[in-house]
Parts: sequence; structure tokens; C-alpha cells
Amino acid sequence: MATIHPLHTVLGSGPAGTALARELVRRGHPVRLVDRSGSGPALEGVERCAADVATAEGARAAVAGAAVVYHCVNVGYHLQVEVMPKIQEAVLGAAEAEGARLVVLDTLYPYGETHGAVMTEGTPWNATTRKGRMRADLDARYLAAHREGRLRVVLGRSADFVGPEVLNSTLGGAVLPAALTGQSVPALGDIDLPHSYTYIEDVAAGLATLGEHPDADGRVWHLPTAPARTTREIFALVERRTGRPIDVTVVAEPRPFGPFDETFMAEYAEMFYQHTEPQILDSSAIEQAYGLAPTPLETALDATLAWYGEFLAAHR
Repeated sequence: MATIHPLHTVLGSGPAGTALARELVRRGHPVRLVDRSGSGPALEGVERCAADVATAEGARAAVAGAAVVYHCVNVGYHLQVEVMPKIQEAVLGAAEAEGARLVVLDTLYPYGETHGAVMTEGTPWNATTRKGRMRADLDARYLAAHREGRLRVVLGRSADFVGPEVLNSTLGGAVLPAALTGQSVPALGDIDLPHSYTYIEDVAAGLATLGEHPDADGRVWHLPTAPARTTREIFALVERRTGRPIDVTVVAEPRPFGPFDETFMAEYAEMFYQHTEPQILDSSAIEQAYGLAPTPLETALDATLAWYGEFLAAHR
């Protein structure tokens, strides 16, 4: 008799949700990928579904029949403080009613300014910004729902993304296309500070692993992340791969640049501390617990630059 595998539902079809859907299929799980339109390129083994998970009705439809739900939904940066709590309420209620486990993709925002201290899962949540406090409040509610026995919840925190299809990142659409074409490359803040980046495929592998291990529930984990490097070191790695020097323009304070317009940067200004102090993420806990290893940054850059080369060629 064939084994029936339980459904894994991924909410959000951005770079993280899409990479996660592919990873879950690779691991043999039936996968539903949900966003508001239900459209997009066909992904082998993935059922696309349209639903607005900011509403109770939409969230219930999205998670129907799922054993594990992955919350990878994000919204426009200027809408996050208003909208993300609504999404949390709807998704928590739907997953609880379905009896599904909930795996949440999270950020480092709850820690706030660390003054360069290495971030571990034990780092205090000292956020003072609007978005940092919002994220900390959401996370406290997730963990409270788990403690209260409403449903099983686990959180996976990531540093800034890097990888194929990652456009809206400080090492994404504003930087790598310019590096490949010889244009001026913006560098935020102090380029000699170490800054962690989490490869999008490691985000997917980490979340999928948490989804497969109920023993992980009830806490925060840092997703597999390669050792932090300075922006200057990363640019040198990019130069060696592109064969051309990078013309760096230091963005010392928040201002619009590249794909980041005035609306975005006005909201991002309070988070700019991430580029004026070291951002060092320690992911040794998940690596040791589940045998995961982060992709070396050099390998991640190779794959990312190859994807951007194809992306630029397709959009000429």
C-alpha cells in the first residue's frame, strides 16, 4: 500500500516561500503554495492556491487539510506594522482550527540594537523601533499560543536574504545587477562591519527541517547562516567572480537608491542601525541539533550571480 504523506502548506510565494515549496517537494511532501493571486510559474509537485490570509475566511481556505503550515507571508514595508498582526491573527486561528503545526519565518528585528554582540537564540529582545517591537509582539503571541496548548508553533529566524530570485535585499537587486554591468553599487552604512546573510536555499532547508521535527516546537531557532563577512569582503568576492572592479557608492544614511524608493527608505530609516553596527548571527544550535550546514558564502554568490546574469539577459 502506498504511503500517504500529509499536506504541507506554504503561505507566501516570495523567494523564501517558493524556495521552501521546492525543498518540501524534494523531500517527498505534497505541497500547496498560497498567495493572493494563485498565479505564477508552474512548480513540479506544487499546487498553487489563491487566498487572502489576512482574513479569517481566506486563512481557513488556505490551510484546509494541512498537517504543517509555513507562514512566509510578507507585505509592503510601509504596511507591515498595520497588516502583519492581522495576518497573524487569521493564520493562528486557522492553523489552530485545522490542528496543524505552524512554522513561522521570522526576522532578527526583535533583538534590536545589539552593539555588535553575536546574536544567539538567547539574545534578549530589546527592540525599540516600531517594526522591531511589532515583530517581538508577534513572536511573543506565537510562543504563548504554543505554551497555552492552542497549537504547536516553531519560529525560524533569518538574517538578510541572499540568493537567486532575491531582489529586495541589501545584497540583491540594488547591488548585484550593478556589479555585473559596471554601474555604481550602493553600500549601506559602514562597509567594514561584519554582516550576516542567509542563503535562500538554507532558509528553505531550515524551515523544512523544522516542519519535519515536532521536537523543535515551542521555541526560536536561527536558520543556517554562513559566518558573517564585511561588505568590503563580499564586494571583493563579487569582483573576483565578475572580473570587473566595483564602483562603490557608500550610502551613509537612509536615502532612496536603486529599487528602494522614498516610501521604503522612510520606513527603513529606523532599521538603519543594522548597517552601523555588526550584524552577526550564530546558527550553531540548529546545525548541531539537526545536522544542517550553511552553504558557504562563495557558493551562494556563485549561484546568485548566475541567476542575476540570466535575469538581466531576459530583461534587456
